[in-house]
Amino acid sequence: MESPLNVEGANGCRPEGTNGRCWKKVMDLAEAKTQIMFAVPMVLSNVFYFSITTVSVMFAGHLGEVELAGSTLANSWATVTGFAFMTGLSGALETLCGQGFGAKMYKMLRIYLQASCIISFFFSIIISVLWSFTEPILVLLHQDPEISRAAAVYIKYLIPGLFAYGFLQNILRFLQTQSIVIPLVVFSVVPLGIHFGIVYSLVNKTSLGYKGAPMAASVSIWISFLLLALYVRFANKFQNTWTGFSFESFRYIIRKSKLALPSAAMIW
Repeated sequence: MESPLNVEGANGCRPEGTNGRCWKKVMDLAEAKTQIMFAVPMVLSNVFYFSITTVSVMFAGHLGEVELAGSTLANSWATVTGFAFMTGLSGALETLCGQGFGAKMYKMLRIYLQASCIISFFFSIIISVLWSFTEPILVLLHQDPEISRAAAVYIKYLIPGLFAYGFLQNILRFLQTQSIVIPLVVFSVVPLGIHFGIVYSLVNKTSLGYKGAPMAASVSIWISFLLLALYVRFANKFQNTWTGFSFESFRYIIRKSKLALPSAAMIW
C-alpha cells in the first residue's frame, strides 16, 4: 500500500496551516518587531536631516526661475559629490564600533569616532576645493552658464555645512551601534523646525536673499551636529564609550581609512 503524499514544505509547514503557525515558523515576529522599532527612527532621522537642504531649495526657488534651477542643480551636485560621500565614509564605524561595543571594548568607540572625524575633515577640505570650481565644471558638463553661475554661488555657502555633515554622520553611526535610535528622531526634528525660521529670516528679512538659503542650511546642519555632540558629552549612558579626546585616535586613521574609502565608494 502506498504511503500518503508528504505535503510538508522544507520548513515543516503544511499549506493548510492555521492560526499563523506556518508564518511563525518562517518568520520570528518578535525579532521582526525589534528590527522595525530600530529601523523606523533611523529612517525618520535621515529624512529630517535630508529635509534641511530640501527646505532651503524650496525657499530659494521662490525667488525666481534661475534661483530655483541654480539651487536645485547645486543641491544635486552637493549631494553626489559631497554629502553622499560623507555618509559613505562614516559607514566604517558601523563595523568598527559594532565590534568594539559587542566585545565590550568601550573606549575604542571614542577612538574610532575621533579617527573617523579626522578623516571626514580631511576629505571635506578636498571636496571644498572641488566645489570652488563648480561653475566651470558644470559649464563643461553642458549646463546653462547662468544656472551654473547661480549653482556655484549657492554651493559656496554650503561648504561650511559639509564639514558639519561629515561630523554628524559619524556621531549618528556612533549612536546607532549602541542601539540608541529614539533620541535621534528628537535631535533631528528640532533642527529642522529651527531651520524653517532661520531660512525664512535670512532669505526674506535680510539683504542676503538667495545666498541666505544655503547659508541657513549650513547653520542648521551645524546646529544638528552640536546638539548630538552635547548629548554624547553630557548623557550618563556614554560615560564608558566617550571619555574625551585622545591622541591615540591618530594611530587608527589608516586602519579606519581602509574601511571608510570602500564604504564611500559603494555609496558614491
